[in-house]
Amino acid sequence: MSISPSPTSPRVLISGGGIGGNAVALQLLRAGIHATVVERATAPRPGGQAVDLRGPSRDVAERMGLMPGIAAKQLDERGMLYVDDAGREELRVPAELFDGKGGVAEIEITRGDLNQVLLDALAEEGGTDYRYGEWITDVRQDAAGVEVTFASGAVERFDILIGADGLHSATRQLVFGPEEDFATYLGGYMSFFTMPTPKGTEPHWFSMHSLVGATGIGLRPDPDPATTKAIIMIRGAADPALRRNVEAQQALIRERLAGGGWHSALISAAMTEAEDFYFDELARIDMPSWIRGRVALLGDAGYCGSPLTGQGTAMALVGAYVLAGEIAAHATEPERALARYEEVLRPFVAKAGELPPGGLRAMTPKTRLGIRAGRAVARLMTAKVMKPLMMKMLTATESYELPTYPTQPDAVRR
Repeated sequence: MSISPSPTSPRVLISGGGIGGNAVALQLLRAGIHATVVERATAPRPGGQAVDLRGPSRDVAERMGLMPGIAAKQLDERGMLYVDDAGREELRVPAELFDGKGGVAEIEITRGDLNQVLLDALAEEGGTDYRYGEWITDVRQDAAGVEVTFASGAVERFDILIGADGLHSATRQLVFGPEEDFATYLGGYMSFFTMPTPKGTEPHWFSMHSLVGATGIGLRPDPDPATTKAIIMIRGAADPALRRNVEAQQALIRERLAGGGWHSALISAAMTEAEDFYFDELARIDMPSWIRGRVALLGDAGYCGSPLTGQGTAMALVGAYVLAGEIAAHATEPERALARYEEVLRPFVAKAGELPPGGLRAMTPKTRLGIRAGRAVARLMTAKVMKPLMMKMLTATESYELPTYPTQPDAVRR
């Protein structure tokens, strides 16, 4: 059970019921701070892409007591497999090649399953005011706190507002300014969705294929072997007409996948039947500060490196842990707590937000020659002689010294 709130506990509002929002709510609850969480969706969103836990994010999961729940839902993913137009193996990269710290980590779990582990922990603790189908429409600050207007028409005051509402954060828009002031387009788009597993797909392996025309497709294992996650990466100029236009998004995918070999036709056909179709631009968010008064941004809302970094979940989890710890440590000084959060977390985000060499261009060659060159480079990177250099790159965030806060399950219940 969580600690009972004290009369001096700050009133905290969290906008966004994703991994970051639920993790910070859980840690605050364990410190005796009962937060309110608003989530625009009407229910938890299942599924989603696989995310990994490594280095500091794994340490956070262990300190939060999440590992038993994660282990029960963990994917059996054994490495990456690159195939040609006919589905023949070109390169195999086992997860153990880089000690479980490469493209496929030792611990992989779908985003929806990790979020459910957090929701289950919140339910077990009890005491969180959780509101689905609700969101913020206006924010006004003064010296004493934050007044928030909700879509339902309700108006309430809080001591702290946390925006954990993703890349296209409404909290950031309302408090800090328009998205274009902080977003950088990284040259393309990503889509994913669930589809039936094609015949001949090797179980437990994340299979990838490069198409001529700066497009990449992949199939990633699901918890259910009957289904798989299709992944599509498209490099190209930004097109504002694609935003929130599913018909245009799917038309672009069909155009790029036409005649692409391997399972391109099956992926294209399955797309229109998928209930969880996702499509968005690849962009990063860089802000001079994640804090304005008593408002703090968490995860992609404040420091999105894009899926290209592979560190989105890590930044959300570590950020939530630090933010909750600082709020609990300075419960009567909200502005000091938020300033400390940014000060402590900045070094980790600086490392975790670095893009891989070559960015999207390296991942999506445009020509046959470029695809062959990319495979040659990948083979070189997996050579034994290159392992020390690769391990140095893959473990760059592990030098971050994770703070210790007395908001872990064992500390709270002693």
